[in-house]
Amino acid sequence: MIRDIGSDLASFKALAFNPGLNILLADKSEGATDRQSRNSAGKTSLIELIHFLCGANASPGSLTRATEIADSTFTLRMDIGDADVTVARSGNKPSKIKISGSMESLPILPKLTVQHGSYEISNEQWKSSLGALWFGIEEPLDPTAKYGPSFRSLFSYFARREESGGFQTPVQHVERQQLWDQQVAISFLIGLNWRIPGDLQRLKDKEKIIKGLAKAAKSGDLGKFVGRSADLRTQLAVAERRSDALSIQLKTFQVIPEYQELQSEADEITGRINQLGEENFVDTRLVKDLEESLVEEQEPQQEDLIRLYEEAGVLLPGVICQRLDDARAFHRAIVENRRSHLGAEITSASQRIEYREKEQLDLDARRRQIMEILQSGGALEQYTGMREELGRAQGEIENLRQRLTAAEEFERSNAEQDIERSRLAQALNDDIHEREDIVKEAIVTFESLSEALYEEAGSLVINPTPNGPLFEMKIDGERSKGITNMQIFCFDMMLTELNCRRGRSPGFLVHDSHLFDGVDERQIAKALQLGAQRSEELGFQYIVTMNSDVLPSRGYQSGFDVREYVLPTKLTDATETGGLFGLRF
Repeated sequence: MIRDIGSDLASFKALAFNPGLNILLADKSEGATDRQSRNSAGKTSLIELIHFLCGANASPGSLTRATEIADSTFTLRMDIGDADVTVARSGNKPSKIKISGSMESLPILPKLTVQHGSYEISNEQWKSSLGALWFGIEEPLDPTAKYGPSFRSLFSYFARREESGGFQTPVQHVERQQLWDQQVAISFLIGLNWRIPGDLQRLKDKEKIIKGLAKAAKSGDLGKFVGRSADLRTQLAVAERRSDALSIQLKTFQVIPEYQELQSEADEITGRINQLGEENFVDTRLVKDLEESLVEEQEPQQEDLIRLYEEAGVLLPGVICQRLDDARAFHRAIVENRRSHLGAEITSASQRIEYREKEQLDLDARRRQIMEILQSGGALEQYTGMREELGRAQGEIENLRQRLTAAEEFERSNAEQDIERSRLAQALNDDIHEREDIVKEAIVTFESLSEALYEEAGSLVINPTPNGPLFEMKIDGERSKGITNMQIFCFDMMLTELNCRRGRSPGFLVHDSHLFDGVDERQIAKALQLGAQRSEELGFQYIVTMNSDVLPSRGYQSGFDVREYVLPTKLTDATETGGLFGLRF
């Protein structure tokens, strides 16, 4: 319950409130201009102040940040449970809340500031405290409750704001309120399982991502990043085998500091062995030729010598020829000398071949030794290159694994989404069935409220749909603005009654004068009297701001005097100081 609202602004009109119905009127003076309309008297500003002092964000364009009042501090004294608490806040320092009075029951205790000599709490902590005390929630409820009820959303159904679009439909307290927020908040306030619409919204988020992926895949933008799971599984297996092989090579790899020198030596040895082989080839051919020549070297036959001398005697008469024996001895000596020379040449070439073959064997042994060293390791550059290649291979494996996971998730997502949606739809049906008493209480309460206003009672329909719970209010003639506003009245009053019975509510309901725009005078009278009766019966406070000429003078039941509920403080547009703030800005 709100006890009073005040300010250190000297011209501000402090307001004191009573239990039950409270009506704040704004008078219109005769001959008032548009600039002096009652809309600037401060009726709506009262709603804004209540929100401001109950944790609303104070954006640069908000009322309390206006230059004329930004330095002023506004106070709200109210009962929170059994505690009498006063809260103060200013537009220039909206993040700090000053608290006085009974603070022991607050979940987050304010801290004493030595500089100001007051107890202060942050606005976020203040909202969390009110959420816990009024609705039994903590913000955030838990790390996974992204789509859970927030204090500010719940509270806004107990103090609708015209500037936010709060009087368009019963289920919306702000014009662009998201569907999930409506469903979660109303489910919470009625007593249904609010986690089901929260889970549905998470499912919708996932479906949105899946649809985006499907669209990208169809357009070809995603194919090179995701692909088919079967293809990716094959590519991954090949990449892992290659990575394993590289890893094994690196484990057995030894870095050889003299790698380049040994490699050069091995190359030189190979060249020398090849050179020796070529030289041996030449000498081998030489030996073969010499051996053939040695075979051909024979003494001339005696018949050949005789014929040779006879021919010489004819051709060279008078020449003295040596004796035949001397000639034969001479030729024999020549042949023997030739054979001796050829033999010596063969021996020399064979020795060179043998020496080269021995050198080849020694060189080949050294080369094998070098190659064994080189094969057991390599140069640092080679080792670094292998590590880089292994890193690239492992990176490719990780990329393929991520793509495979995405592909598998993408391929099974549609079936899973359908299964999950069916599960949640069934859970919603089960929840409404299991909480039949709670649903019935809400339906009956709304019906009784609407029946007090119209001849034919309206109805509240809670319909489980694939997109979450659908809350519909029906009253005959609902196409008119006045009927819609009375739907809002019955809906808000129903939520207030339900939560008061369960001991979790702010303890008050506030309605701006805009709620009664276009409403028949008889229904306004019935609504005010109904608000007075229900608030008295259930112990909550009903605060209404109205234009004085809209307040019905008749239409009430016998014995009800509406003037008893009108606050003594009245707002007026007759003067510049007649409004709530006592000034115009």
